[in-house]
Amino acid sequence: MAFVLRGRVAVRLFIMLKYYVKISSITLDNEIIESRGDAMKELIESFLNYLAVEKGYSVHTIAAYHNDLTGLADFAGRESAKQRAAASWPGFGRQNMLSYMLDLKERGYVATTIARKVAAARSFFGFLVAEGAIRTNPTENMSSPSVGKALPKPISISQVRLLLEQPAKLSTAEARRDRAMLELLYASGMRISELVALNLGDVNTAGDHFVRCFGKGRKERIIPLYEQITKTVQNYIDEDRHKLAHGKKGSALFLNARGDRLTRQGFWQKLKEYARTAGLNEHISPHTLRHSFATHMLSGGADLRSVQELLGHANISTTQVYTHLTTEHVRRAYDKSHPRANE
Repeated sequence: MAFVLRGRVAVRLFIMLKYYVKISSITLDNEIIESRGDAMKELIESFLNYLAVEKGYSVHTIAAYHNDLTGLADFAGRESAKQRAAASWPGFGRQNMLSYMLDLKERGYVATTIARKVAAARSFFGFLVAEGAIRTNPTENMSSPSVGKALPKPISISQVRLLLEQPAKLSTAEARRDRAMLELLYASGMRISELVALNLGDVNTAGDHFVRCFGKGRKERIIPLYEQITKTVQNYIDEDRHKLAHGKKGSALFLNARGDRLTRQGFWQKLKEYARTAGLNEHISPHTLRHSFATHMLSGGADLRSVQELLGHANISTTQVYTHLTTEHVRRAYDKSHPRANE
């Protein structure tokens, strides 16, 4: 009887010891996995710092990279957990990258989003190779999903005029600020991120009329302006900006109702309200005015190189997309100029 009891005790002790060893092993594995995960995130942070300091990328671009690469790291962690292995960037190979792309597709991401995420991964792994953190780039010689280039959708000159008239119907400081912003956006073709980043003094309202802005890569750009828009901006500065500032000190040109710099999202909401009151059913965004600026400039006779410089495009091929939208102008010029067109 005593032998049986000893046997049962021994079995229980064996089970308890086995359970303890298993739990200890899982805890240790989790610590290793967590440690590896921290190392992966640290490399992402190093890459983001590189983009900010050395490449001069904007806060919004870096945020997009952070979002895409965090998703990639999470995928790598999930895949490694299935194999009871610790995730690491050196262990992330070409097959893992293909599985990641397939996972994105199965989760319903459109081709443009997948292409962007793959591009972010390609840049990141290129950085890791250059830093010696990994030996090979798992995206090397890997093609991104084919994405058809969508044509920009401008609005007509009469629609622009109708849109710009909306803030003038109101008599508030915010409305006069909005009028200045809308007019300036269409007059310059700036990106919305460039517009809201403007500071006092960036719009030269005396002598030569121009606006100074910083585009992608913190590249400075000087854009000429017509006199009326600089007067509109100066009137806002003289009569309305201090009403929005509420005594706050700061250099931001365009302020919200709390006296802080107006955000992209805040201006977009205002733009949508004005588009609705103007009866414009098209999807209107700040970029719509940039597209309209480029299209109307080309239709008015501006050359492609000049429009490229005004928009701040690094490559003229980016600007050339607008030439597809100016066929009506070309047809009018042809009909007017060809000696046999009117026979």
